[in-house]
Amino acid sequence: MSRLAIYSVIYVTGVLISAFSQIMLKASAGRKYKSRIKEYLNPLVITAYAIFFGCTLISMYALKVVPLSMSPVLEGTGYIFVTVLSFLFFKERLTIRQLAGMALVLGGIVIFALG
Repeated sequence: MSRLAIYSVIYVTGVLISAFSQIMLKASAGRKYKSRIKEYLNPLVITAYAIFFGCTLISMYALKVVPLSMSPVLEGTGYIFVTVLSFLFFKERLTIRQLAGMALVLGGIVIFALG
C-alpha cells in the first residue's frame, strides 16, 4: 500500500471518528437538562468536543502526505458516515434525497480518484 493511501485511510478514519462525535452531540441534544450550564458541561458534550479536537489533530497529521486538494473530497465521506450512523443509532429514515446525495458524494469521490 502506498504512503498516500495509508495517510488517506488515516484521514478518513478521523472523519469517521468525527461522525461518531456528531452522533454523541445529537444524543446529548435530545436530553432535558436542569440548566444551560449542565446542558453544555456534561460528560457527553465534553467528550464529543474532545474527540473533535483529536480528529483535527489526525487530519493535520494526515495532511503531511495527503495533498490539500484531496482533503475536501475525503472530508465529504463525513456526510455519508453521519447519515448512516443516524440511521443505525437513531433509527432515522433515509429519504430518496439523502440517498441521492450520498450517491452524488460517492460519485464525486470516484470521479476525483479516477481523474
